Amino acid sequence: MKKKAGDSMHKFLRAAGFTECCTRREEEALLSTLQKEAVKAERLVVPGDTVYAEYRCELAPGMGVSLVGEEDEDGGFHLDYYFPYLNGDFESSKEECSVQRHAERETYAGMLDEYKVGISLIFYISNSMEYRIKWLNQEKREVRSVNLSGLSVEGKILLPIQKTARQIQMAKVAASNRNSLLEAAKHGDEDAMETLTIEDIDLYSKVSRRLVKEDVYSIIESCFMPYGIECDQYSIIGEIREIRMLTNRITQEEIYNLTIECNDIMFNVGIHKKDLLGEPMVGRRFKGQIWMMGKLNFA
Repeated sequence: MKKKAGDSMHKFLRAAGFTECCTRREEEALLSTLQKEAVKAERLVVPGDTVYAEYRCELAPGMGVSLVGEEDEDGGFHLDYYFPYLNGDFESSKEECSVQRHAERETYAGMLDEYKVGISLIFYISNSMEYRIKWLNQEKREVRSVNLSGLSVEGKILLPIQKTARQIQMAKVAASNRNSLLEAAKHGDEDAMETLTIEDIDLYSKVSRRLVKEDVYSIIESCFMPYGIECDQYSIIGEIREIRMLTNRITQEEIYNLTIECNDIMFNVGIHKKDLLGEPMVGRRFKGQIWMMGKLNFA
């Protein structure tokens, strides 16, 4: 297996349990080992008889490394790129999803107009080879839903915000009303736009007053914000709903697989045990930067 010049180590490889891999030689040795143990997931023959293949090496249930490249006539595999992955357990969103190819290589990004988040949610498509096969075979590529997940190399645990049952119910009603207003505003409803503007002004005023005497994390229960200049990375605060411990079968390093609810969206986040500050517990909150990926479920 040969790796193309110019490719560098994936930033989120440590989130899959490879914290000791830090040099180019170690990376090449690791990728060679992973390729030998991997199972061919997809195979694509394009016009001109060029053959592309995706190999997936599972390191723990639902977590692993995907290697994508070109196969030659002798059966040799020439790596084009690789990425760590974590499968999402939930259909996180059923909103309309558009797909766009990246400029650098044959990988794809998805974009969801998700009202719950308040922004256009852009993510790295983890099953892009399946999408390419459907496109080449001229099959329908309508996206029914998306299973979102994220990998993180930096995170911390925050205590939960204490709320009564009435406050929880009122928050759900307010979120539902806001989503309805956003839907109406998208279709040109001027009254909805005006209402949303007034609500934002009132919210800013309330938060400004509370910040004088309160900590910001006692006011902001959850958030979903773009992080840095890469469009598929986000800074999030979300409630932990479930905790599972994964063990990388090669390095024996431990990874937290956290089920997170953030802005009423459920998804999984994988983070190395060494990179998480604090003790995760159900009900507490996770704060960190994540690389968002998603698996497309086709209609």
